Amino acid sequence: MPSLTARIEFRSATLAPLLRRVGALHVTRGVVFIGTLLLGWISLRPFTDLTNLSTDFGSGNDTWTYIWFGLLAVLTPSLALTNNARGLRSLASASFIAMVGWMSVTVVLSLDHDASIRRFIMTICVMVVTASLLLLPQSQRELTRWLAAATLAVLALCYLGVIFAPELSIHQARDILEPHLAGDWRGVFGHKNGAATVMALFCFIGLYAATSGAPIAGSAIFLLAFVFLVFTGSKSSLAMCIVVLAITSVVARLPSPRARAVICLTPLVAINLLSVGTVVSEGLANVAHLLPFDTSFTGRTDIWRFALEALAARPLIGYGFSAFWGANGVAIPDAGSEWAAEAANSHNGYLDAALTMGIPGLVLLIVVLVIVPMRNYAAAEQRGNGGPLTMMFLRIWLFGIYVASMEAFFLDRAQPMWFTFLLAVFGLHYGARFKVRA
Repeated sequence: MPSLTARIEFRSATLAPLLRRVGALHVTRGVVFIGTLLLGWISLRPFTDLTNLSTDFGSGNDTWTYIWFGLLAVLTPSLALTNNARGLRSLASASFIAMVGWMSVTVVLSLDHDASIRRFIMTICVMVVTASLLLLPQSQRELTRWLAAATLAVLALCYLGVIFAPELSIHQARDILEPHLAGDWRGVFGHKNGAATVMALFCFIGLYAATSGAPIAGSAIFLLAFVFLVFTGSKSSLAMCIVVLAITSVVARLPSPRARAVICLTPLVAINLLSVGTVVSEGLANVAHLLPFDTSFTGRTDIWRFALEALAARPLIGYGFSAFWGANGVAIPDAGSEWAAEAANSHNGYLDAALTMGIPGLVLLIVVLVIVPMRNYAAAEQRGNGGPLTMMFLRIWLFGIYVASMEAFFLDRAQPMWFTFLLAVFGLHYGARFKVRA
């Protein structure tokens, strides 16, 4: 009969390959998680030279970006299936399936099939990746460490760029498109507005990390991100960041889900009424004129007017998924406003959704991205997941639906704001259905 020592050595030898595989899988998950965040936030072309006419100012157009997100759309769910298959299966909700189905219909009926197909594939890949990414960490502690590491890496690159390559990290008077932004920080991003939205998101991540076992890293993230946000010169992102922090501090103390929804969604309705609403209602325009800021919203009113006129021509199916701006067959605006047709988007995510997917698409988008996450937050609280993690997701989501009233980032492939917003939407979804492992 073998000795106890011999049996222990035998079992250790038997378990060793399994432990090595488990260790390798853990490392793989961490590398994929952090690497995907860096790809989503930094992109493959950081530090864009805005003084070069040959620079492609678009986002998500690089072939390698499509390839990488295509590979990740296979890899991340494969890794998630090893321990969290139930999480992935939970995504098969009626509203989500209906929205993706209607998106497919608008691809088929698009005025520009090639553009719609390419952008639809990329958007679906990003949605699959972000849905799977949160299922890779095996605990909240792992999520905190990996998230803090990725965030600090981006912040380090942004500050190193400002210090050592200011011509590629700070807007210059020699910039081709917007020389008046000279002096505004943008870091690895192509525009100060993009940098500002990401820095606001990093503030929320920093607050989460600081209260979830990483106080030093979290505090550093918040301070570095907030300082950078100030130096971007983006008053709207700074104001929305502060508003979101104020609203969520109140929401956290309210016991009624209905009261929470009212407080969270009332500003969203007000922002849209006092922006896009001003071009269809003289009364709203008069109210907006009383506000202490530019009531033309830096020329956006002309774009909104043109977009609403175009929507009236195709209200049911729109012009095709991500295929309105720059597409042939779009009516030319009235004399004096022709420039509005050359805009990159409508500067309103809800209006852009209606233009590209029709009114039914807009309704489905509001259900999936606005109403359902609000309900998921309430359900997460009831399940006992109402800690710092759920609060971070709530802040990112709330900031996103507000920003979408002035910028069109919904369904915009691998755009950093859309990428991070999706993480929050899926995070609230999982928090409403599964207990978070500490």
